[in-house]
Amino acid sequence: MKGKERPIQQAERISGQTALELGYELVETRFDKEPTGTYLRIFVDRPGGISLTDCETFHRAVQPRLEAVEYDFLEVSSPGIDRPIKNEKDALKAIGSRVEVRLYRPAGGRKEFSGILTGFEEEGFRIRTEGGEMVFPQADVALLRREIDMSVLDEPGMNEREEEE
Repeated sequence: MKGKERPIQQAERISGQTALELGYELVETRFDKEPTGTYLRIFVDRPGGISLTDCETFHRAVQPRLEAVEYDFLEVSSPGIDRPIKNEKDALKAIGSRVEVRLYRPAGGRKEFSGILTGFEEEGFRIRTEGGEMVFPQADVALLRREIDMSVLDEPGMNEREEEE
């Protein structure tokens, strides 16, 4: 006999089914306790990016299905441009990108590294750092995400205020 589903498992299953039906990708489902209450946060994406209208469509579709799950507030959003790289699928999309890695425990005396993501294998994420190729076991990685180059916003024509003047 199958055991009772935990709330997070139930929310993940429901949000995953809803995402599939709408042609979206479920990136993450999580509960966050905050002073104002418990937030159920669902992050969705799709090829070409997710819009505010997409998030609203998903919210309207998933909310009635989540009636048996206890939470105070439901938030549906994009994972953002710096979305975490959590699994093989995410890693394969990010190969060749500059990434930052934060570890739970130090490796070589450090907990933070940056470099180029060169692969994902059974041993973990392969990253070319300034010190050479390193493999970070998936279980040791607290956070892995693309580094975002904000310097392009300093280029002429990239700042909205400059264009308005």
